[in-house]
Amino acid sequence: MSEHWLALYTFAQFRTRADDPANDDFFSNEAAIWAAMERADGFIARAGYEDEPGTDIWGEQVFPKYWEDNGDGWAPSTISLWQDLEAALAAVYRGPHAQILRLGHLFVKEAVDYPPYVLWWVPQNHRPDWEEAVERHELLGDNGPTATAFTFKNAFDPQGDPLVIDAKRSREIADHNRLRANPPKTVQ
Repeated sequence: MSEHWLALYTFAQFRTRADDPANDDFFSNEAAIWAAMERADGFIARAGYEDEPGTDIWGEQVFPKYWEDNGDGWAPSTISLWQDLEAALAAVYRGPHAQILRLGHLFVKEAVDYPPYVLWWVPQNHRPDWEEAVERHELLGDNGPTATAFTFKNAFDPQGDPLVIDAKRSREIADHNRLRANPPKTVQ
């Protein structure tokens, strides 16, 4: 078992202000998507937000240098911790989160000048704060994938060696997550 967890930071920018009705579908699906992510195999924890009851806040939320304030002082961004790359990949690109990603063009600007996410390894029991996450995100944007800030396509193991994701295992995890999300109906 690894002595590390995989940290994942995501960053996007809404096309309009967050309170614009054009973003209603994004916000109406957010709680269900987080619930599915939190039930997913390999999920460890996630950073909460100041206005979100019952979650731990991992420092003051800050945004990367790519952020352009559209007047609401906010941008959709997340920090989460995962057991490994396959579990994170299964949760992010398969299942409910993948469904909202396909609709992302309706809510957020395309990430042309910056990466939409960054991955890096942290020691177990370390919860990266927003500043650490933004630093890794900017490292990826400035330098491309390295052992300290990488992507699913160009991944590294905790020792810094290049790593190829086990796609079959990720699909198996996604299938298991779907079963957990939609348990079979019982016959009475």
